[in-house]
Amino acid sequence: MNRTNNKKIKIAILDLYEGAANQGMRCLQQIVDEWALKNNKDVQLDIFDVRLKLELPDLSYDAYISSGGPGSPMDTAGLEWDKKFMHWIKQVNNWNNDFSNYPKKHVFFICHSFQLACRHFKVGNVCARNSTSFGTFPVHMTFDGANEMVFAGMKDPFYAVDSRDYQVIQPNHNRLKEMGAKILAIEKERPHVHYERAIMAIRFNDYFIGTQFHPEADAVGMTVHLHTPDRKETVIKNYGEAKWQSMIEHLNDPDKILWTYSHIIPNFLNIAIEELVEN
Repeated sequence: MNRTNNKKIKIAILDLYEGAANQGMRCLQQIVDEWALKNNKDVQLDIFDVRLKLELPDLSYDAYISSGGPGSPMDTAGLEWDKKFMHWIKQVNNWNNDFSNYPKKHVFFICHSFQLACRHFKVGNVCARNSTSFGTFPVHMTFDGANEMVFAGMKDPFYAVDSRDYQVIQPNHNRLKEMGAKILAIEKERPHVHYERAIMAIRFNDYFIGTQFHPEADAVGMTVHLHTPDRKETVIKNYGEAKWQSMIEHLNDPDKILWTYSHIIPNFLNIAIEELVEN
């Protein structure tokens, strides 16, 4: 018997946008609403403003999604919100590591949150990029990524929205092995430049997973972004006008951004809520 048929499912979204205008929060709420409707689930969705209000969810939630956000993931170390966020990660991880605690708590870290989690776990070098990466790009899965259930149904490579001035490179393989963590995806190959390919997704442990890209991005939000003068100029400056035009065309292709939107976070929610199934 599935207990979730009669139980309200509690999902928390951690908002790290610090009040900055964004499409991410709309998309995340939309995905959760669509997932609840499709799966006939009674969902309580709560949003926590981490950076402006120092809000963080307690351990009563069934799944957590931590958003992207602006600014450097290195320079905020020591700020109150950053310290509270890192303590929260440790608190959830400690809960999961206690054999007697059930159900376990699944967390999905997106972009800025992913960089912060990488800094917390010391799994790689979190640093500034040489130039802004913005647009829709292919993401290449590793062997472990091809066997990752959150990536079920994804093609290799798959297309995702990238929006960042920072990156995670130079993986600490000893630390990853010690944690049982796995690199799931890496940046597209750029043979014309001599820069290391960034890590695009990591499964930190059985319950924590994160992506450098934005799996929540939809065609509506990206259309707005790509037509914003400064964003359009960034893409054309870095990749050329033909690339900007191809990104616009990708937005409504059901095999590209829409496919990523409809698979990755819904897969995560399916896996997280399976913990609530009574044997």
